[in-house]
Amino acid sequence: MIESWVINDGSSVPVSSGTVMEALRSRIGSGQFETWLASSSGRSLAFVTNTERAMVMLLEDERDPGDHAVTPEVEGSSGGFVLSGGQHDEYPDEDTVPIGEAFRIVEHIVGTGSWPADARWVVDR
Repeated sequence: MIESWVINDGSSVPVSSGTVMEALRSRIGSGQFETWLASSSGRSLAFVTNTERAMVMLLEDERDPGDHAVTPEVEGSSGGFVLSGGQHDEYPDEDTVPIGEAFRIVEHIVGTGSWPADARWVVDR
C-alpha cells in the first residue's frame, strides 16, 4: 500500500509531493507556522517555521520521539517559532534547516516516505 498524507487540521483531503509546498506556504501566509501531517500508516510529519528556518520532524507514532532535520555546521539560535497554541519557541540553528531545505525535505518525505539521501537528520530515539 502506498502511504498517503493529510494535513492534520481535520481535513481528509490528501496532499501530494506536488501540492504540499503550496499548502505549507499558504498556511504560513495565513499566520499558521506549525503544521502537522498525518500519514495513512500512522506516522506524523511536523513542520514548524519562523519563515527563515524550520524544524522538520518525522515520528513513527504518537510515542516516538522521532528524527529531525539538522544543520550541524551552524552556530547560534533563532526565535520566532510560533506554535499553534501561541507558544513562542527558540531553537538552536543546528536543530533546524533553512526554509527552502525544509520544503524540499517535506516534499520528498510526502512523495517517498523517507528522508532525502542527501539530507542530514538525527535520530531522537
